[in-house]
Amino acid sequence: MSSSNVLNGKVAIITGVAGALGLATARLMAERGATIVGIDRPGTDFGKLEAALPVHATMTALESDVTDESSVQQYVKAATDSYGRIDVFFNNAGIEGIVSPIPEYPLEEFQKVLAVNVVGVFLGLKHVIPIMAAQGGGSIINSSSTSGLCGRAGMPAYTASKHAVIGLTRTAAAEWAAAGVRVNCVNPGPIVSRMMDSLSEGRSPGGAGAAREKAIRAIPAGRFGLPEEVAALVAFLASDEARFMHGGFYTVDGGMTAI
Repeated sequence: MSSSNVLNGKVAIITGVAGALGLATARLMAERGATIVGIDRPGTDFGKLEAALPVHATMTALESDVTDESSVQQYVKAATDSYGRIDVFFNNAGIEGIVSPIPEYPLEEFQKVLAVNVVGVFLGLKHVIPIMAAQGGGSIINSSSTSGLCGRAGMPAYTASKHAVIGLTRTAAAEWAAAGVRVNCVNPGPIVSRMMDSLSEGRSPGGAGAAREKAIRAIPAGRFGLPEEVAALVAFLASDEARFMHGGFYTVDGGMTAI
Protein backbone atom coordinates (compact mmCIF):
# COMPACT_ATOMS: atom_id res chain seq x y z
CA MET A 1 0.00 0.00 0.00
CA SER A 2 1.47 3.36 -0.98
CA SER A 3 1.47 6.31 1.39
CA SER A 4 -0.86 8.13 -0.97
CA ASN A 5 -3.89 6.04 -0.05
CA VAL A 6 -3.21 4.47 3.36
CA LEU A 7 -6.18 6.24 4.97
CA ASN A 8 -8.75 5.58 2.26
CA GLY A 9 -12.22 5.16 3.72
CA LYS A 10 -11.22 6.19 7.24
CA VAL A 11 -13.07 8.86 9.24
CA ALA A 12 -10.73 11.08 11.25
CA ILE A 13 -11.68 13.53 13.99
CA ILE A 14 -9.07 16.25 14.58
CA THR A 15 -9.45 18.64 17.51
CA GLY A 16 -7.58 21.92 17.48
CA VAL A 17 -7.88 21.68 13.72
CA ALA A 18 -7.36 25.40 13.07
CA GLY A 19 -3.90 25.41 14.65
CA ALA A 20 -0.66 24.68 12.85
CA LEU A 21 -0.52 20.97 13.67
CA GLY A 22 -4.24 20.47 13.14
CA LEU A 23 -4.22 22.07 9.71
CA ALA A 24 -1.14 20.20 8.53
CA THR A 25 -2.52 16.88 9.74
CA ALA A 26 -5.96 17.47 8.25
CA ARG A 27 -4.37 18.27 4.91
CA LEU A 28 -2.16 15.18 4.89
CA MET A 29 -4.87 12.81 6.07
CA ALA A 30 -7.28 14.16 3.47
CA GLU A 31 -4.63 13.73 0.77
CA ARG A 32 -4.31 10.12 1.88
CA GLY A 33 -8.03 9.50 1.58
CA ALA A 34 -9.50 10.21 5.01
CA THR A 35 -12.77 11.99 5.69
CA ILE A 36 -12.04 14.87 8.06
CA VAL A 37 -14.19 16.00 10.99
CA GLY A 38 -12.45 19.16 12.15
CA ILE A 39 -13.12 20.49 15.65
CA ASP A 40 -12.11 23.82 17.14
CA ARG A 41 -13.26 26.36 19.71
CA PRO A 42 -16.45 28.40 19.28
CA GLY A 43 -15.91 31.40 17.03
CA THR A 44 -13.21 29.70 14.93
CA ASP A 45 -12.90 30.73 11.30
CA PHE A 46 -12.62 27.45 9.40
CA GLY A 47 -11.71 29.18 6.14
CA LYS A 48 -8.05 28.12 6.39
CA LEU A 49 -9.11 24.52 6.87
CA GLU A 50 -11.33 24.58 3.81
CA ALA A 51 -8.57 26.18 1.76
CA ALA A 52 -5.96 23.68 2.99
CA LEU A 53 -7.80 20.52 1.98
CA PRO A 54 -7.71 19.05 -1.52
CA VAL A 55 -10.77 19.79 -3.64
CA HIS A 56 -11.91 16.17 -3.53
CA ALA A 57 -11.84 15.95 0.26
CA THR A 58 -14.90 15.21 2.40
CA MET A 59 -14.92 17.45 5.44
CA THR A 60 -17.16 18.59 8.28
CA ALA A 61 -16.13 21.48 10.56
CA LEU A 62 -17.68 21.82 14.00
CA GLU A 63 -17.29 24.25 16.87
CA SER A 64 -16.82 22.67 20.29
CA ASP A 65 -15.60 23.45 23.78
CA VAL A 66 -13.40 20.44 24.52
CA THR A 67 -13.59 21.13 28.27
CA ASP A 68 -17.36 20.67 28.29
CA GLU A 69 -18.58 17.06 28.32
CA SER A 70 -21.87 17.71 26.55
CA SER A 71 -20.02 19.57 23.79
CA VAL A 72 -17.61 16.67 23.34
CA GLN A 73 -20.53 14.23 23.21
CA GLN A 74 -22.09 16.38 20.52
CA TYR A 75 -19.08 16.33 18.20
CA VAL A 76 -18.67 12.58 18.64
CA LYS A 77 -22.36 12.05 17.87
CA ALA A 78 -22.19 14.38 14.87
CA ALA A 79 -19.29 12.37 13.43
CA THR A 80 -21.02 9.03 13.88
CA ASP A 81 -24.38 10.34 12.66
CA SER A 82 -22.76 11.70 9.50
CA TYR A 83 -20.27 8.95 8.69
CA GLY A 84 -21.21 5.91 10.76
CA ARG A 85 -17.85 5.39 12.46
CA ILE A 86 -14.68 6.97 13.85
CA ASP A 87 -11.45 5.33 12.70
CA VAL A 88 -8.92 7.97 13.74
CA PHE A 89 -8.92 10.51 16.54
CA PHE A 90 -6.16 13.14 16.67
CA ASN A 91 -6.78 14.44 20.20
CA ASN A 92 -4.84 17.61 19.58
CA ALA A 93 -6.52 20.68 21.10
CA GLY A 94 -4.22 22.50 23.48
CA ILE A 95 -3.12 25.89 24.78
CA GLU A 96 0.22 27.10 26.09
CA GLY A 97 -0.76 29.44 28.91
CA ILE A 98 1.50 32.23 30.12
CA VAL A 99 5.21 32.09 30.94
CA SER A 100 5.77 32.71 34.64
CA PRO A 101 7.52 31.03 37.60
CA ILE A 102 5.40 28.91 39.93
CA PRO A 103 5.07 31.44 42.80
CA GLU A 104 3.72 34.04 40.39
CA TYR A 105 1.58 31.75 38.24
CA PRO A 106 -2.14 32.64 38.61
CA LEU A 107 -4.30 29.73 39.75
CA GLU A 108 -7.00 30.68 37.26
CA GLU A 109 -4.50 30.43 34.38
CA PHE A 110 -3.16 27.12 35.67
CA GLN A 111 -6.67 25.66 35.81
CA LYS A 112 -7.49 26.98 32.35
CA VAL A 113 -4.49 25.22 30.79
CA LEU A 114 -5.27 21.95 32.56
CA ALA A 115 -8.92 22.18 31.55
CA VAL A 116 -8.06 22.26 27.85
CA ASN A 117 -4.92 20.14 27.79
CA VAL A 118 -5.91 17.43 30.28
CA VAL A 119 -9.68 17.46 30.77
CA GLY A 120 -10.19 18.00 27.03
CA VAL A 121 -7.97 15.04 26.19
CA PHE A 122 -9.67 12.89 28.85
CA LEU A 123 -13.17 13.72 27.60
CA GLY A 124 -12.18 12.94 24.03
CA LEU A 125 -10.87 9.55 25.11
CA LYS A 126 -13.93 8.91 27.26
CA HIS A 127 -16.38 9.37 24.42
CA VAL A 128 -14.43 8.18 21.37
CA ILE A 129 -13.04 4.95 22.83
CA PRO A 130 -16.45 3.24 23.21
CA ILE A 131 -17.29 3.98 19.56
CA MET A 132 -13.99 2.50 18.37
CA ALA A 133 -14.26 -0.53 20.64
CA ALA A 134 -17.79 -1.28 19.42
CA GLN A 135 -16.75 -1.12 15.77
CA GLY A 136 -13.70 -3.35 16.30
CA GLY A 137 -10.88 -0.85 16.66
CA GLY A 138 -9.35 2.46 15.72
CA SER A 139 -6.36 4.69 16.29
CA ILE A 140 -6.10 7.55 18.78
CA ILE A 141 -3.16 9.93 18.75
CA ASN A 142 -2.88 12.35 21.65
CA SER A 143 -0.79 15.52 21.45
CA SER A 144 1.78 15.79 24.20
CA SER A 145 5.10 17.66 23.87
CA THR A 146 8.75 17.40 24.76
CA SER A 147 7.51 19.39 27.77
CA GLY A 148 5.84 16.13 28.78
CA LEU A 149 9.25 14.49 29.03
CA CYS A 150 11.21 17.06 31.00
CA GLY A 151 10.78 20.23 33.01
CA ARG A 152 10.36 23.69 31.49
CA ALA A 153 11.14 26.67 33.69
CA GLY A 154 8.33 29.22 33.63
CA MET A 155 5.79 26.79 32.16
CA PRO A 156 4.33 24.89 35.13
CA ALA A 157 0.82 24.48 33.75
CA TYR A 158 1.81 23.46 30.24
CA THR A 159 4.51 21.09 31.48
CA ALA A 160 2.21 19.46 34.03
CA SER A 161 -0.53 19.09 31.43
CA LYS A 162 1.70 17.42 28.86
CA HIS A 163 3.09 14.97 31.43
CA ALA A 164 -0.54 14.12 32.21
CA VAL A 165 -1.29 13.44 28.54
CA ILE A 166 1.41 10.77 28.48
CA GLY A 167 -0.13 9.16 31.57
CA LEU A 168 -3.57 9.16 29.99
CA THR A 169 -2.14 7.71 26.79
CA ARG A 170 -0.46 4.80 28.54
CA THR A 171 -3.49 4.09 30.73
CA ALA A 172 -5.87 4.10 27.76
CA ALA A 173 -3.54 1.82 25.80
CA ALA A 174 -3.36 -0.65 28.68
CA GLU A 175 -7.14 -0.68 28.99
CA TRP A 176 -8.12 -0.91 25.32
CA ALA A 177 -5.39 -2.62 23.27
CA ALA A 178 -7.22 -5.95 23.49
CA ALA A 179 -10.27 -4.31 21.92
CA GLY A 180 -8.23 -3.15 18.93
CA VAL A 181 -8.11 0.50 20.00
CA ARG A 182 -4.57 1.82 19.62
CA VAL A 183 -3.64 4.84 21.74
CA ASN A 184 -0.32 6.60 21.24
CA CYS A 185 0.96 10.14 21.58
CA VAL A 186 3.32 12.47 19.77
CA ASN A 187 5.77 14.76 21.54
CA PRO A 188 6.73 17.65 19.28
CA GLY A 189 9.63 19.91 20.17
CA PRO A 190 9.68 23.53 19.01
CA ILE A 191 7.58 23.77 15.85
CA VAL A 192 7.07 26.80 13.62
CA SER A 193 3.68 28.01 14.83
CA ARG A 194 1.73 30.72 16.60
CA MET A 195 2.24 28.85 19.87
CA MET A 196 6.04 28.98 19.59
CA ASP A 197 5.86 32.69 18.74
CA SER A 198 3.76 33.21 21.87
CA LEU A 199 6.16 31.26 24.07
CA SER A 200 9.19 33.10 22.68
CA GLU A 201 7.54 36.42 23.45
CA GLY A 202 6.57 35.19 26.91
CA ARG A 203 10.13 34.17 27.70
CA SER A 204 11.58 37.46 26.49
CA PRO A 205 8.97 40.22 26.15
CA GLY A 206 10.02 42.47 23.29
CA GLY A 207 12.89 40.12 22.46
CA ALA A 208 11.17 37.12 20.95
CA GLY A 209 13.76 36.84 18.20
CA ALA A 210 16.59 36.41 20.68
CA ALA A 211 14.58 33.84 22.64
CA ARG A 212 13.94 31.93 19.43
CA GLU A 213 17.64 31.88 18.51
CA LYS A 214 18.52 30.62 21.99
CA ALA A 215 15.97 27.82 21.62
CA ILE A 216 17.37 26.86 18.21
CA ARG A 217 20.87 26.55 19.68
CA ALA A 218 19.54 23.82 21.98
CA ILE A 219 18.34 21.71 19.03
CA PRO A 220 20.97 19.47 17.40
CA ALA A 221 19.21 19.77 14.03
CA GLY A 222 19.70 23.53 14.23
CA ARG A 223 16.14 24.61 13.46
CA PHE A 224 12.52 24.48 14.54
CA GLY A 225 10.43 21.71 13.11
CA LEU A 226 7.65 22.13 10.57
CA PRO A 227 4.01 21.25 11.25
CA GLU A 228 4.13 18.89 8.27
CA GLU A 229 6.87 16.87 9.97
CA VAL A 230 4.62 16.21 12.95
CA ALA A 231 1.66 15.50 10.67
CA ALA A 232 3.64 12.78 8.90
CA LEU A 233 4.11 10.91 12.18
CA VAL A 234 0.47 11.37 13.19
CA ALA A 235 -0.72 10.06 9.82
CA PHE A 236 1.54 7.03 10.14
CA LEU A 237 0.22 6.25 13.63
CA ALA A 238 -3.31 6.61 12.25
CA SER A 239 -2.68 4.04 9.55
CA ASP A 240 -2.92 0.26 9.67
CA GLU A 241 0.85 0.18 9.12
CA ALA A 242 1.17 1.08 12.82
CA ARG A 243 -1.19 -1.69 13.93
CA PHE A 244 1.12 -3.11 16.66
CA MET A 245 1.94 0.26 18.20
CA HIS A 246 0.16 0.77 21.52
CA GLY A 247 0.96 3.16 24.36
CA GLY A 248 3.99 4.75 22.75
CA PHE A 249 5.16 8.34 22.89
CA TYR A 250 7.20 9.57 19.96
CA THR A 251 9.35 12.68 19.76
CA VAL A 252 9.59 14.98 16.76
CA ASP A 253 12.19 17.38 18.08
CA GLY A 254 15.32 17.53 15.96
CA GLY A 255 17.23 15.63 18.65
CA MET A 256 16.50 18.12 21.44
CA THR A 257 15.68 15.45 24.04
CA ALA A 258 18.63 13.30 22.95
CA ILE A 259 21.11 15.56 24.73
